[in-house]
Amino acid sequence: MADVVTTHNPAAHRYEAHLDGELAGFAEYELTDARVVFTHTVVEDRFEGKGVGSALARFALDDVRADGTRRVLPRCPFIRGWIGKHPEYADLVDGTANG
Repeated sequence: MADVVTTHNPAAHRYEAHLDGELAGFAEYELTDARVVFTHTVVEDRFEGKGVGSALARFALDDVRADGTRRVLPRCPFIRGWIGKHPEYADLVDGTANG
């Protein structure tokens, strides 16, 4: 199986995952001065179960951490659930915001 290739597409306000050269999924976000608000994540049906969603979440959250200027507001149920299963990312979540 080919590796999932993840990229940041700031013009489209989303992180993207490609598998075998095809767009396999994406995580959309909105930016505020203090937050990256994850709003929606999609993994195409034919790529389900191939690690696409997990690769997207890890890449996006690692990117937010590396940038260091914003916190995360996970309005998207997938991103919120993924963070719940990976507590090493919980420190990125903006605990002051109602989501």
